[in-house]
Amino acid sequence: MGDAFKNGGILVASFLTVFLGAICTYNMHILVNCSRHIQEKYKLKESPDYAETVEACFENGPPQLQKYSMFMKRLVNLFLCVTQLGFCCVYFVFVGSNVQQIFDYFGIHLSVRLHMLIFFVPIWLPCLVTNLKYLVPFSTVANACMIGGIGFIVYYSTQDLPNIQERQYFANFETLPLFFGTAIFAFEGICLVLPLKNSMKKDKNFDNLWGVLNVGMIITITMYAGVGFLGYLKYGDDTKGSLTLNLPEDEILPLFVKAFISIAIMLTYALQFFVAVQIMWPCVVERFNIENNLLFKELAFRTALVLMTFCIAEAVPNLGMFISLIGALSGAALALIFPPVCEFVIAYSSEQKGPSWSTLLINSVILIVGFLGFVTGTYESLNGIIHEFFIKEN
Repeated sequence: MGDAFKNGGILVASFLTVFLGAICTYNMHILVNCSRHIQEKYKLKESPDYAETVEACFENGPPQLQKYSMFMKRLVNLFLCVTQLGFCCVYFVFVGSNVQQIFDYFGIHLSVRLHMLIFFVPIWLPCLVTNLKYLVPFSTVANACMIGGIGFIVYYSTQDLPNIQERQYFANFETLPLFFGTAIFAFEGICLVLPLKNSMKKDKNFDNLWGVLNVGMIITITMYAGVGFLGYLKYGDDTKGSLTLNLPEDEILPLFVKAFISIAIMLTYALQFFVAVQIMWPCVVERFNIENNLLFKELAFRTALVLMTFCIAEAVPNLGMFISLIGALSGAALALIFPPVCEFVIAYSSEQKGPSWSTLLINSVILIVGFLGFVTGTYESLNGIIHEFFIKEN
């Protein structure tokens, strides 16, 4: 988030981080309500997932929209896969960039691309695990490493802080879309909302005023805003795509922090990857009528996907730009656009009389913000990537 604050300005980014976090939280409530509506209508034991909720909303929407239900389900799944595989690409770049600084400390100077190649196998092997329960230990270790690393980053960012007047209050309109993409990337956890709700014994405690959703998002917004604020205040225009890259390169303790967080990211890769495979592999089996050697072919498919994310990361090893692109492209669609669209579709169904004026106003504003961020954020991110890696290098 330090890079996001650099692109937004310390005051503007502080306000917009809270604003976008509040919108994402509101949309999570919309998604939960839409899913609950579908669950009650069809008398389901648990809430349908994100894509199934969108499909069912359109199936029960206005007659002219019902024919698009399957298309919308596939579109949501497409964006979910882009998001998860985008995370995986970002993780490759993150590991390569941080490990490069560790190797540099010991006098081994290699490119980021070569470091990503070196760590391909350790990242690839856990992705061959086909049962989620065997990945749980990886998640536990990753969380422990991440919590410790973040604590140290916050501590380091609070040392010898400059005067806030030395930082830009507002960056400029050209880089503001990059802030949007990075912020949405950080808040993009909407695909986990319904599975988390289904895992609770009393799911009504999930989305009430002081339920898990609101409390969790308040903590998340506070953490991202705080870390982003401190990171930009500390490092200013030198703030990099990850604050770990701003830690001193000539001290041993920061190197341990970079190593621990890199390990956490490598272990988290398999978890993000698992979500995409769960969506894509059944479609591949159905599309190509695969019946024999299912396990071998699934492992080959998984390997091909890991190779794809690796090749994309090798082509564009810029952490900040990559994060902004994934956030603006797929994060905006999932976190900002689809939930209010679903609520509108339900509101205009034959069973409803249309949305209230407050719902109409709020959702319209959210859709405008979502579409503006989607278009401008994607354009500026792609423009920056093309300029840095294809025009500048030539």
